[in-house]
Amino acid sequence: MGEFELIERFFKRPAQQADVGVGDDCAIWSPQPGQQLALSTDMLVEGRHFLSTVNPRHLGHKALAVNLSDLAACGARPRAFLLALSLPRVDEDWLLGFSQGLLDLADAHGCELIGGDTTQGPLNIAITVMGETPHGQSILRSTAKAGDDIYVSGHLGDARLALEAFRGNLSLPQAAFDLARARMETPTPRTALGMALRGLATAMADISDGLLGDLGHILQASGVGARLDLSPMPGLMLTRQAWACPREWMLRCVLSGGDDYELVFTAPPAARAALKALALSCHTPITRIGSVIPDRSVLLVQEDGRELPNTFRSFDHFA
Repeated sequence: MGEFELIERFFKRPAQQADVGVGDDCAIWSPQPGQQLALSTDMLVEGRHFLSTVNPRHLGHKALAVNLSDLAACGARPRAFLLALSLPRVDEDWLLGFSQGLLDLADAHGCELIGGDTTQGPLNIAITVMGETPHGQSILRSTAKAGDDIYVSGHLGDARLALEAFRGNLSLPQAAFDLARARMETPTPRTALGMALRGLATAMADISDGLLGDLGHILQASGVGARLDLSPMPGLMLTRQAWACPREWMLRCVLSGGDDYELVFTAPPAARAALKALALSCHTPITRIGSVIPDRSVLLVQEDGRELPNTFRSFDHFA
């Protein structure tokens, strides 16, 4: 099977939102009037971002999900994406599963594949996603304010727990491992919540490299610090329902685990009631975990009021 037959069979679809989609040298796409473009790109490399044994359908899902999460973090509505795919060989069964996982998630979020590239080489997936926000309503990292509450969406730490189990560093009951593995391989991009937070959240980021690391990007960009309450942290782990995670592991996974693809955001205390209603309408848990402080530091406060030394380090590709 050649390159163009591969594209035709697994990835080409009639253009829906694009003016010109897959099949020409360039895709042509017109944003809606009054909207600003939101663009992001992420790359997944075998052995670095995913295991060789991953289900290809799950990999297709995750490849797009991590990009949709970036749009969610800006409050953007997904519109379209480009796919660059490097393959060591043509494996039709693998391509069928990968493309189904990719396109099923794309359809669920109204995000159209409009072009890209394929080549032979080590397995590598790069996606560029495009979205829209009403002019001036994008949610940035640089606008958190002292006195704001700090929130996270969904659940944290389970993906890192699965990774440690794969590495043989801990043993999980089967039910807990299945939950953790699903969180690692098929994350849920919070696009509906991200859009709904426009006008409520003062700053936001998605959690890809770990809570402290990604919150740190907000704090640095905004010139502020944070006081985090550790008491709600155990409840953030979905696997706590199936396994009593030791405190040391729980804190490491929740605070610096990464691969969660949830949202961390700030909002004024006056927004608490609105955010509670929003969580219900978006069917997504939201947990208040602390507050923004003027001092450029991060304080981790335990249940007994004592401060825990911050020795946690989030993921960094080149550290």
